[in-house]
Amino acid sequence: MADSGERLILAFDYGTRRIGVAVGNELLNSARELTPLPARDGIPDWNVVSRLVQEWQPDLFVVGLPLNMDGSESPMSTRARKFGNRLHGRYGKPCEMVDERGSTREAKQIAHASGHRGNYRQQSVDGIAAVLILEGWFAHREGLPGGRTAH
Repeated sequence: MADSGERLILAFDYGTRRIGVAVGNELLNSARELTPLPARDGIPDWNVVSRLVQEWQPDLFVVGLPLNMDGSESPMSTRARKFGNRLHGRYGKPCEMVDERGSTREAKQIAHASGHRGNYRQQSVDGIAAVLILEGWFAHREGLPGGRTAH
């Protein structure tokens, strides 16, 4: 595993129909979206996930945790944790959960500002949300405001 500070990270915005994906470099604090993964009732095609892991060779996974606005767990946060546990179990890499409250709303605002027409089923913002989740993780590591983490 790379030294802390030099790790390559795959981040996921868990959803039941699509799972947003972003890749980031901890040294550069940079993240970019990848093609979202289609999912059936929250279950991705694990062969596609395996190809992503093989291609990027991440040192760490970060998964967004969709908590309720009061910070309590939701049924979706339970499912996102299960997804994170499966990533760790299948690929043997650590997985950190990150508070993602507001990331989808923020992703929609970013998409709208760049000309998105509002049909999120056709043109998803899941990748943007995954980037925001990863950027929030970077900010937390740096101790910056807006840093998000969950346990």
